[in-house]
Amino acid sequence: MLPVHSTLRLRLRLHLDLDGPGSAAVARRAAREFLAYSAPGRPAFGPVALDVALLVISELVTNAVRHTSGGCALDLRLRPEGVDVEVTDSSSAEPRPRRPDQKGEGGWGWHLVNRLATEVEIRHHGEQGGKTIHVHVTR
Repeated sequence: MLPVHSTLRLRLRLHLDLDGPGSAAVARRAAREFLAYSAPGRPAFGPVALDVALLVISELVTNAVRHTSGGCALDLRLRPEGVDVEVTDSSSAEPRPRRPDQKGEGGWGWHLVNRLATEVEIRHHGEQGGKTIHVHVTR
């Protein structure tokens, strides 16, 4: 559970370091709790927008863990119209869309991210290696 401050200070950012096969589930739980709080004058995430955000987060984290060596970092930042999602991993390889497999072998994730999110951007970290995938999900 996220800490509740007696001063009612709203958390606008969340950072998680993740590693291993349970990373997507940890990310979804933390994101659900983080997005449940809304600031005065800002709408809360409705059920559909929350599901979209959680699906995008889950796909990005799953792909980072599955297709790179090492863990990843998840950063969420609330904006008045939605949430910025960033997943940083150790690989410089860009995600490539694959043909989705009807038998459940994957290939859906990157297509879903690009369909459901906006501001999709890949930032490479130069000599230090790795990349950050940034997307925005509206409320």
